[in-house]
Amino acid sequence: MRRLFVISLAGIALSGCASFSVPGLDFLTPSPPQAALQLESSPQGAEARTSAGPSCRTPCSVSVPVAPLTVTFTLDRFQPQTVSVQPTQTSVAGSSIDMPASVVTEFDPNPVFAQLAPAAPVKRTAKRPPPKRPAKRPPAEAAAPAGGSPFPPPASQSPFPSR
Repeated sequence: MRRLFVISLAGIALSGCASFSVPGLDFLTPSPPQAALQLESSPQGAEARTSAGPSCRTPCSVSVPVAPLTVTFTLDRFQPQTVSVQPTQTSVAGSSIDMPASVVTEFDPNPVFAQLAPAAPVKRTAKRPPPKRPAKRPPAEAAAPAGGSPFPPPASQSPFPSR
């Protein structure tokens, strides 16, 4: 009887520990299953960042946890695009009695494709200065003397004696 009481008491005490997590023992908890996700874009070379964390430059493949997620594609001079991805499970029948049916987890869509649209040109907020106009020239009659030459007319008497 005493043994039964001790075992019952130990069971009750340990049942409270089931929800208690011990620090440093996280490696004992199973990690969510991972699956490969193919990422593609047009044009190529866009940065594809998943909501689960991994990112890469397209075309590429990342391993992500099997859970609903989003993929955001960004590239300079193009508008960003976000695509939602959902996990799907497919049952595959075994080929014989020895091979039971299995469940395959995939993503929909896979490969994830984004057609990036060019970004609108950035409008300048500062006004351009007005174009400079050439300086006005005085009329031709006022600038040139009567003979049409820019030089003064010759003197009627020469400063040198004539021979």
